[in-house]
Amino acid sequence: MRYFLDARTATEHFPGIGRYVSNLARAIVAELQAGEELALLVDGSRPSPWPLPPPQAQVRQVVTAVSPFNLSQQWQIPRLLRQHGAVAYHSPFYLMPYRPRLPTILTIHDLIPQLFPAYFPAWKRLLSELTTRLALRSADHLIVDSTATRQDVLERYAIRPARVTAVPLAPDPRFRPQPGAEVERIRAQYQLPASYVLYLGINKPHKNLVRLVEAWTAVHSNRVTLAIAGAWDGRYPEARERAQQLGAGETIRFIGPVSDADLPALYSGAHFFIFPSLYEGFGLPVIEAMACGTAVITSSISSLPEVAAEAALYTNPHDTADITRQINHFLQNPALIAEYRQKSLAQAQQFTWRATAVATLNLYRQFS
Repeated sequence: MRYFLDARTATEHFPGIGRYVSNLARAIVAELQAGEELALLVDGSRPSPWPLPPPQAQVRQVVTAVSPFNLSQQWQIPRLLRQHGAVAYHSPFYLMPYRPRLPTILTIHDLIPQLFPAYFPAWKRLLSELTTRLALRSADHLIVDSTATRQDVLERYAIRPARVTAVPLAPDPRFRPQPGAEVERIRAQYQLPASYVLYLGINKPHKNLVRLVEAWTAVHSNRVTLAIAGAWDGRYPEARERAQQLGAGETIRFIGPVSDADLPALYSGAHFFIFPSLYEGFGLPVIEAMACGTAVITSSISSLPEVAAEAALYTNPHDTADITRQINHFLQNPALIAEYRQKSLAQAQQFTWRATAVATLNLYRQFS
C-alpha cells in the first residue's frame, strides 16, 4: 500500500504549504502500519528548506524535475505514479495533475483568490478559478484546514459535504516557550526593545496591516514597540506608507523576513501577539504563538475563533477603534496578559501533528 504525498511544493516559493507537507510527512511515518509505505514526490532541482523524511523502511523519495507549474506534469506525473505502484495520491496544492487515474486526495488551504478578487488581476483570478475547479473535479476527497474553510468551499462549489473533511493543522513541536538567553539573543539580532508586541505574516491586503498600523498609532502608550515581521511583498507598500504618514517613528518596526529557527524565541519574547487578519484558512501563526506561551489578540471572524477558542482576546478586524481598544486592554492589564499566556499554552495542546497525520492517513486508507 504505497501512498504518494506530493512534496514538490515544499520549497521556499510555498512557505505555508512547505511547512504543512514537512510536518504531515514526518508525522505520518510514525503512524504507518505493516504493509504501508509513504512515497514523497520531491523536486530534485530545489531542495526543501523544511525537513522531509529520508528514505528508510516504509519511506521512499521519488525525485522529479517536473514543476507544479509545468504543463508536462499532466502526463509525466501520472506515468510516474503508475511506475512506482501508487495506490493513492495526495496533492497539497491545486496545481496538480488533473487526471492522475488513481484515488486522489486534495488539500485546499484557503479560498483567498475567490473571496478577495479585488486583490488579483483578472487573468490571475480566471486562472485560479479554472485550476481550482479542475483540481476539485479530479479529487475523490478534499481536506481543508478548518470547518470555516470547509463551509467556504461548500458554499462556493457544488460538492457533496461527505467529500470534504476538516483536518486542523498544528504547531511544530519546536514551538514552545524559550529560555531567556535565547530570547535576548533574538532581540539583539533583530534590534528589538525589551518590550515589543509582535505581528508575524506577509503584508498582503487580507492581513489587514494598514488598520493595525492605524490602531497602533492610537494606543495610549509609546513605551512598547509594534514589531511587524514576515515576508514582504513589494506590491503592497501601504502599511509602511501609512506608518510614515502617521509619524509612527520607532513605535512601529518593520523587521522583514525571519528565519524559521528564530521564530520560537521571537514569539516567546513578545509582550503579546496580534493577528487581525480578515481571512485565514487556519491561522497557523496564532497557534504557534500560543504554543510559545504568548498571549494573543486576533480576529473574531473566519477560522480564527475556531483555532484560538477561549484562549484569545478577539477584535472586529474591520473596526480600527476596536483593534486599538483590545491592544490597550492588554497593555493596561499585565495580570490579564499573564492569564492569557496560560490559556495559550493549554489551547495549543489541543492541536498535534500526530492527530493531523492519523486523520489524513485514515483518508488514504479509505480511498485507496
